[in-house]
Amino acid sequence: MDDLSWLAVVRHGESTGNVAAARAEQSGEEVIDIPERDADVPLSSTGREQARAVGQWLGDLPDDRRPAVAVISPYLRAQQTAALALEPIEVRSSVDERLRDRELGILDLLTGKGVRARLPEEAERRSRLGKFYYRPPGGESWADVTLRLRSLLGDLRRDHAGDRVILFAHEAIVYLLRYLIEEMSEPDLVKLARDGAVGNCSITSWIAGEDGRLALEDFAVVHHLHREGATPTSEEGVDAEPV
Repeated sequence: MDDLSWLAVVRHGESTGNVAAARAEQSGEEVIDIPERDADVPLSSTGREQARAVGQWLGDLPDDRRPAVAVISPYLRAQQTAALALEPIEVRSSVDERLRDRELGILDLLTGKGVRARLPEEAERRSRLGKFYYRPPGGESWADVTLRLRSLLGDLRRDHAGDRVILFAHEAIVYLLRYLIEEMSEPDLVKLARDGAVGNCSITSWIAGEDGRLALEDFAVVHHLHREGATPTSEEGVDAEPV
């Protein structure tokens, strides 16, 4: 089958929301103090450093291994990451709302403690339904996000068959792309999300095999951050699910 020759997804750099969320969780607060709406949360200074390190990695790639196409989440933290990372190379770039982060609805800005204290029925419902199918009021389930990503992948495969494509997005997007591309089961996905760590500005990639299908090449690697002196971070923060 015709497929992309290579696909990578970069989680955005550390955001001010990541920092605020980590602080709130560690101090036992119920609410995360983030003044912006989720779509407008910017990178921290560390996040900008991380994004430049991704750019250094891309710039060091041989010409025939550089991506030709970039598709970017509309959220500011992903936009800023892409702008810095893509500076050293020439790519055709576009924004696609299907790469936006999962919408948390009523759970937005609550820590895990906050959900259990203020919305105990939702915490119980989420526990019963599980990570993949639980949809908070006003928000999305992982299954909902999967549907939009399935559509995006179909378009990429149709419009960019044989191309090298890089995405800039969010933690949940990385997990769910693995679920789709590698045809995982729900239990496998849940185990991956429990055991895996998708750090800020980590890179996950797939490469076409002899059968023309994408196969996992790297998962959430951060060696480029160590090499360039950028500080690797793994705080989930505003990308995280609070229960």
